Amino acid sequence: MTDDDITALSAKVGDALKARGLMMATAESCTGGGIAEAITRIQGSSAWFDRGFVTYSYEAKVDLLGVKRESLVDYGAVSSETAHDMVEGAISNSRAQVAVAVTGIAGPDGGMPGKPVGTVWFAWKFPKKPIVSEVCHFSGNRADVRQQTVAHALTQLLHNLA
Repeated sequence: MTDDDITALSAKVGDALKARGLMMATAESCTGGGIAEAITRIQGSSAWFDRGFVTYSYEAKVDLLGVKRESLVDYGAVSSETAHDMVEGAISNSRAQVAVAVTGIAGPDGGMPGKPVGTVWFAWKFPKKPIVSEVCHFSGNRADVRQQTVAHALTQLLHNLA
């Protein structure tokens, strides 16, 4: 997916949120704010985008999003539990009703048995619905993994808002 495709996808997410009168937030680790950057490319995104949290370290995840230390210690930063805590924290610490969280291993280092480079956990929260989480295994270099993560986060946002 190209940058132009991601921009077009961001605009569609914005249209869907505006049509429903919803605001969104992001909680990002491996993308370093890439989802928020893609969203704020869209003129007028302040009507539907509240804020983004870039929580790269364990401390940032705990301090800014209220991620449970037990989640980080027992399951690691790259886990369903941590993504779940991150998306809950994004909702709790914003004016948003919709949020996405991503935490993963973009590479080139950091992979381990069971969690190779390219492993990314996602979590999405929508009004009156339980949190949805998913793991993906992306390929390519660091930039490729990050771009695929942004694209997947936005695609699933749009899909769930449809």
